[in-house]
Amino acid sequence: MCGIAGFSLFNFNEGGETSLEAMHKAIHHRGPDASGMYIDEHIGLCHRRLSILDLSEAGNQPMYSKEGDLVIVFNGEIYNFLELRAELENDGVIFKSHTDTEVILELYAREGTKCLDKLNGMFAFALWDKNKQELFIARDRLGKKPLYYFNDNGRFAFGSEIKAILALENIPREIRLDAVYDFFAYQYVPDPKSIFKHIHKLPPAHYLILNKDGFSIHEYWDLSFKNTTSASEDANKAQLKTLLEKVTKQRMISDVPLGAFLSGGVDSSGVVAMMAQASETPVKTCTIGFDDKAFNEADFAREIAEKYETEHHEFTVHQNVSDRLEHIVSFFDEPFADPSLVPTFFVSELARKAVTVALAGDGGDEMFAGYEKYSIDDVENKLRNKFPEAVRKSVFPHLAKLAGKVPGTVGKKAKSLLTSLSHEPAMGFYITNSMMTDEVWQSLVKPEVAQQLADYHPSQYTLDMYNKADGPDHLSKILYTDIKTYMTGDILVKVDRMSMANSLEVRAPILDYQVAEFAATLPSSQKYRDGEKKYLLKEVFKPFIPDSLLYRKKMGFSTPLDEWFRGELKELSESRLLRAQCGLNDVFDSRVINKLWHEHQTRKADHGIVLWSMLMYQMWFERYALAQEVTQQ
Repeated sequence: MCGIAGFSLFNFNEGGETSLEAMHKAIHHRGPDASGMYIDEHIGLCHRRLSILDLSEAGNQPMYSKEGDLVIVFNGEIYNFLELRAELENDGVIFKSHTDTEVILELYAREGTKCLDKLNGMFAFALWDKNKQELFIARDRLGKKPLYYFNDNGRFAFGSEIKAILALENIPREIRLDAVYDFFAYQYVPDPKSIFKHIHKLPPAHYLILNKDGFSIHEYWDLSFKNTTSASEDANKAQLKTLLEKVTKQRMISDVPLGAFLSGGVDSSGVVAMMAQASETPVKTCTIGFDDKAFNEADFAREIAEKYETEHHEFTVHQNVSDRLEHIVSFFDEPFADPSLVPTFFVSELARKAVTVALAGDGGDEMFAGYEKYSIDDVENKLRNKFPEAVRKSVFPHLAKLAGKVPGTVGKKAKSLLTSLSHEPAMGFYITNSMMTDEVWQSLVKPEVAQQLADYHPSQYTLDMYNKADGPDHLSKILYTDIKTYMTGDILVKVDRMSMANSLEVRAPILDYQVAEFAATLPSSQKYRDGEKKYLLKEVFKPFIPDSLLYRKKMGFSTPLDEWFRGELKELSESRLLRAQCGLNDVFDSRVINKLWHEHQTRKADHGIVLWSMLMYQMWFERYALAQEVTQQ
């Protein structure tokens, strides 16, 4: 696990080693064990190493092919590198290290960009081909590892994080106003945008080719739901179990201490159970708890830890969030507001004291329909089908307005339901996913900002992915949408930044692309059945997890936001939200911000999610974008 960065010198004199030094210094936290640089008349590359495999200097990067004509900087892990290595050795290739990095070099030498079809892992890498005078940049299928690039008037740079690019001189920091709107709707900025006009994300399962004539981007893989298996449920269950055991064991290969995140939920508990089966020594497990019992899953995690006799580590988040928040959010160099970033940071910090690699249960909810929102969506669709379209579109919006006047939670939920039902399923799913309603946005946004945005609406991102999906039913389409949006833009970004903030590598067996492809072939009834979420996955885990844990209500990795804003985050928030001179106030009406704050403090309403998004935006702005121009395009 590492950090990579670099630039081209084809059309712009970026500078020499001093510029590269600034880039890799900016991402030192991603790889404190070693660093290296390469520069010639065309390309500059730099690397920060977190040593996981082959701890010797032979594993340092940039790494060169035997002939010296290929140079690579690589972030990630290739889980099938031993099989690929054996295949290459049979063809006469002689290796000088025991790294997966060298396998990529040799595979590219033989197959060019087609090497991506054979790589199973989480990765982002940049490979300079001296003979072709081309830079080949690629990202893994599901987007575990990040890759940003800057492109403006022939100037090109890239990095694992935006801060590496911003370390270069005179990088414009113009803010995309449409990305700001996206952020408040989703709590993250979706691919391929970034918050900055000239900085973009390379989407998952894509590669980029750069030469003196410019660059091109290509998709090399996509997840398809169109071929539903006809195999029996028992056969699917057996195949899934075998596959999960295999991919878990693959991710346990490490030359440094290894453990697991254990939340007490289905997915992390299942991963720990399979690790325990495959390990000759006790698995190291790490859990985060909260004082508030409504958000605390530590007892459930402890039950699994005791069952598998793990070496268990536990940390309770007390009243120390405000003291650490500035440091924690500094690792996000564009606005990011998933509140679970806080416990993810703390569990990563805890884990790093015991291990360098941790396995996690990420991916189970998206692959097998585990979120509560899928149940909500199912209920909404059943109700939607009971009413004629004309009634839904003409009558329900008026009823929603009336419901909005009813005080308390009941009125709020009724309004949300009626608003969703007035739209078609895809738009209804966006409304379910959105963290800020159109009504709240319109009340907050300044008229001049709304005018600049014109007809732009963040729902287009969700609708585009929904319409791209090739699944046979609504559930498969929204799973595809979540995998391509929420999982990539939120879950995986959060885990990457918070683990890398602590120089910790996180591996997720359920996010193996083979698991994803297999899950996509399952009938929807084997994922969501009669209200039971993750049906088949739970059937696989049933022998390993007590029913009391397997079928309990999902809590998620949540935080007590509402009370934080009335307690330990109150002072910090008042200084950032109510007294800020620019940033949030460039976009929103300060009077409405004050109104929302007052309503929350007096308990007239709970605005925790909206206040958190605003706080995260302001804290980001002050660190990365202060006094910068705001633009849409």
